[in-house]
Amino acid sequence: MYALSRFWQSTIGKKIVMAVTGIIGILFVIGHMSGNFLMFKGQGAMHDYALLLRTSMPLLWAIRLGLLAAVVLHAVAAYQLTMMSKAARPQDYAVRSPQVTTLAAKTIRWGGVLLLAFIVFHILHMTVGAVHPQFTHLDPYNNVRIGLANPAVAAFYVLAMAALGLHLYHGGWAVVRTLGVARPSAQPLKRTLSLIIAIVVAGGFIAIPVATMAGLFPEAPALQESAAESTTAAAETH
Repeated sequence: MYALSRFWQSTIGKKIVMAVTGIIGILFVIGHMSGNFLMFKGQGAMHDYALLLRTSMPLLWAIRLGLLAAVVLHAVAAYQLTMMSKAARPQDYAVRSPQVTTLAAKTIRWGGVLLLAFIVFHILHMTVGAVHPQFTHLDPYNNVRIGLANPAVAAFYVLAMAALGLHLYHGGWAVVRTLGVARPSAQPLKRTLSLIIAIVVAGGFIAIPVATMAGLFPEAPALQESAAESTTAAAETH
């Protein structure tokens, strides 16, 4: 326990925690994005997907709790590293030599705050339905179609996913550097893999609100949760 505490309190320990939780986050967003693309297959495909998740509640809750722990650890480690950096250098250098950097690196902290706010809103919007204008359980097709019909909400999703892309671009590169997978490079801006992941994931997520606003998802009758599905779900949660 003492060794674990010392590991967490060290700078390298926090960076490793951020790297590992970052990998968990990357795998999740890739899987989540793939599920979202079922919107283009229609209401039936999305309903089957939702039902599959509903009938796998123990696994689903294990994944949710694991993701929650990863997000909390990632955010806390990032905040503490920022505070440690500020404490080590309370006053900035009077003159700083130019450093190779990117927009993603410059906005990584504010982008992270935006993503945390988005995660809370997204859960309330599409998972719980507390801030959704017309939420129906096991009808994610209409939940997405109606929920993103509001231009302000759609714009917030696009902005958050753009921030996610920048976060993945910088974070994906930082992960392999922290874990020692990639050696220091003479071309620090050449981050092909992280660039591909960032573009694919951010572009995939952004495609959904854009397609919604473009009217590419036709109206469909609301699906009501059947008695059989309610009984099955109740049995699996006890």
